[in-house]
Amino acid sequence: MTTVVALSGPIASGKTTVARQLAERWDGELVSTRLELARLAKISGVDLQDRAEFQAFGDKLDRETGGEWVARAVEAAGRRSPRLLVVDAVRIEPQVSALRERFGRRLVHVHLETSDMQVLAARYRDRREGGGPIKEFQSYAEVAQNQTEANIGSLGDHADVVLDTLRNTVDDLIVRCEARLGLLPSLTVPLVDVLVGAQYGSEGKGNIAYYLAPEYEVLVRVGGPNAGHKVKHRGTVYTHRSLPSGSLANPDAELIIGPGAVIRHDVLIEELAVTGVDPGRVRIDPQVMVITAEDQANESALREAIRSTAEGGGAAAARRILGRASTGPMLARDYREFAGFLADTGALLNSAFERGSRVLVEGTQGTGLSLFHGQYPNVTSRDTTVAGTLAEAGIGPRRVRRAIMVARTYPIRVKGNSGPMGQEIDWARVQERSGVPDAQSSEFSSVTNEQRRVAEFDWTMLRRSAELNSATDVALTFADYISVENRNAYRYEQLTGPTLQFVEEVESVSGAAVSLIATSFLERGIIDRRTWRASRHH
Repeated sequence: MTTVVALSGPIASGKTTVARQLAERWDGELVSTRLELARLAKISGVDLQDRAEFQAFGDKLDRETGGEWVARAVEAAGRRSPRLLVVDAVRIEPQVSALRERFGRRLVHVHLETSDMQVLAARYRDRREGGGPIKEFQSYAEVAQNQTEANIGSLGDHADVVLDTLRNTVDDLIVRCEARLGLLPSLTVPLVDVLVGAQYGSEGKGNIAYYLAPEYEVLVRVGGPNAGHKVKHRGTVYTHRSLPSGSLANPDAELIIGPGAVIRHDVLIEELAVTGVDPGRVRIDPQVMVITAEDQANESALREAIRSTAEGGGAAAARRILGRASTGPMLARDYREFAGFLADTGALLNSAFERGSRVLVEGTQGTGLSLFHGQYPNVTSRDTTVAGTLAEAGIGPRRVRRAIMVARTYPIRVKGNSGPMGQEIDWARVQERSGVPDAQSSEFSSVTNEQRRVAEFDWTMLRRSAELNSATDVALTFADYISVENRNAYRYEQLTGPTLQFVEEVESVSGAAVSLIATSFLERGIIDRRTWRASRHH
């Protein structure tokens, strides 16, 4: 159903600017009473040239039609059934009354007022000197000699909304109009699903994100290039270090790198080249921190101390905090090479929410590596929980629908002094139990290609991670490490008995449903038990 917005206010109060932006933002139609006056005058054989002629002709039409001519123009435009009809502008109460008679509660009358006449005079002078569609008076005082214009302020007494253009920016005016019109989406509609790791990273988040991606219209990645997420696309394995892992699975999705991320230009460009993802799909927030060669050098000592990837993400994060007085380049907006990717990702996400689009946010690493909740100092440089991931993406918690926690059957950490890990075992025991002959040979880190250590499943960590992340779902990966026979399971009941018992125990301890089970790194290697889908809206 079409909503009609009728704007009123003194000349130079900003009506046209507000009207145009409202119409553009909401696929609306603009009804210009100035253009309608010119059209009707031409029918009568009159060519209106200046402000005085428009005022006189408008007054004449008002007397002859009782203000009905505006409502007729709006009614004609409404036959095309736009979502929004914006009238720029109404000048007398009978015009508003005629609109109310036709459109009833669908009409919202917005009056713009500006109490400082000097401001109006200055705006009018700028308009006259800048050249406009019609010839203007020499001064603003001449404008108000017209009785209709002189009485325009009285419309504020009857308007649904009155806004002071001196105390509000144009953006303020727009958002207040949108709120009154009921156009702003509810902040409580859950449109976002978040994917995070439950352990120490390398849980197989990329594979899960790739599987889910076709159901979403926006894919968001945070974190930094120190985390590589592997996916298999049409038989080829790719490692995503900057882009969302579903970029190839869903070629129509918008790809966003949120403001809390850290990024390296060379890594991004190489990833785009290797994967073939269209750079035009990628949007990077101007506030993303850029990693420099110096940041990488400053982290070199961490490689041996805590088995850091030493990719520079932590140093860049520290520089972001300590360098706030710096005048040098730090953020993506400061670098020319990122210019083609920059966009206000907050505005993009708001637009997505307005459309009712589904959003998948992909975290990196794992909850056990959280700067705050992991086993310090063997942690990463950020908070890896759902809360931290949302903060980096710029999304509020009330938007979240599902919090999906990825957990592998045998948690791993990089070999060496990377930190404690429950009951550590060797790969020979995993291979003996599962019957998987190549378990150890396939377990190397995605970015540094280092051998991984392995441990028994940590039930205490599962419970703590579920609490920290408010997990609604668990995606259990590496089910084949329980039994190689699970690689041939395509339905839940085809899993081995011990695997079914393990799944039940995971649900019991975590308090969340095991909705996805990865049995292998193959196309059909995920058993989907979800009771929900993120069906894309069109």
